[in-house]
Amino acid sequence: MASIRALSPRSKPVQKRALARREQILAATAVLLEEVGQDDLTTILVAKRVGVSVGTLYHYFPNKYAILYALAEQWLGEWNLALLELEAHKIESLSLKKFVEKVMDRTLLVYKNQSGILPLVQAMFGVPELKELDSQHDELIIASMARMFRRLEISDDEAELSRLGSEWMEVSHALLLVIVDQNPTDSARSLSDLKFLSLCLLERAKSQF
Repeated sequence: MASIRALSPRSKPVQKRALARREQILAATAVLLEEVGQDDLTTILVAKRVGVSVGTLYHYFPNKYAILYALAEQWLGEWNLALLELEAHKIESLSLKKFVEKVMDRTLLVYKNQSGILPLVQAMFGVPELKELDSQHDELIIASMARMFRRLEISDDEAELSRLGSEWMEVSHALLLVIVDQNPTDSARSLSDLKFLSLCLLERAKSQF
């Protein structure tokens, strides 16, 4: 398995033009993921889409997995921002129903705003070089949800809070990936179903506390 160092950009861009080029490469890769999928993605395709030579591309990323790694890191950064925003809110003042709606509506944006989200998530799960980031994704969400569940007095047991956070993450992650790929009508109905399932989970847990 390639090391994290090997997957990182060869040099940290410091100039604005270099930073802009790096972001351009990531944006182009996200769109190409949507179009061709992870298996058919190549550095040649990315370079052509960006309008640079493969040699220039390699100045920023040594291979396609390094680009995917950086793209996944970027997505985790968006997740982190969303969760920090939610935890900063006075969630204790919300009903469970309002809490579920707020969390789901905010996290849905994390999926909607990422081009190529389905093949990116599949790569995080299936590509050995990216599995570390898949684990980080799960741990980040589980820990954040557990903290919010404690504040909502769902439970005060660490193991139970972690279990509930894991269930929340698994169910919401799977369905949100479906929701962002559906037509508007089905997407709205599926989101409503997800909110209902999540509310049932929390109400049941709280009733047993």
